[in-house]
Amino acid sequence: MTGPQRSELEKIFTSSGFADFRWVKPSKIPTARWVRMKCVFGCPEYGHNASCPPNTPSVAECRNLLDEYSSAALFHFAKALTPGEDISRWTKEINISLSKMETQVFTRNFPKAFVLFVDSCNLCAACAGSRETCRNNYRARPTVEALAIDVYKTASDAGYPIRVCSDRTQEMNRYAILLVD
Repeated sequence: MTGPQRSELEKIFTSSGFADFRWVKPSKIPTARWVRMKCVFGCPEYGHNASCPPNTPSVAECRNLLDEYSSAALFHFAKALTPGEDISRWTKEINISLSKMETQVFTRNFPKAFVLFVDSCNLCAACAGSRETCRNNYRARPTVEALAIDVYKTASDAGYPIRVCSDRTQEMNRYAILLVD
């Protein structure tokens, strides 16, 4: 990617409200089976969300997808929830904005633009549960973790903070990725 192309994308990012980002090389983004196992054995979205496992590619296919790109932007979002605040409302707004940003990037002649959401796809009030019956195929996207990406190592390697929180009132650091060439 040329310097002018990167500058053009950075203007789109900031105008979309995403000023906290860093460029990372997709070849350096780690994928791991343990991440998929956390989806399978620990996430309530497993098998219920059309953009989460088992409705996503295998770990090996996820690695292959990342290797098809030479550039990626890692977006950082920090928030401490107030007691009773619903995380899905916050992440839904971010996911919608990320989807719109992806469209802007795509229409600027970056046909491979593909965003990975900050949280499970929650664009619909009730998920259809499978890719075949998804009511929002055009906008629905997987999370970083749904593609078996080790977000902890990715964020740390990029110099961002990340840790496991013991409750949602602690500031959490969430991440999205835009794959682009």
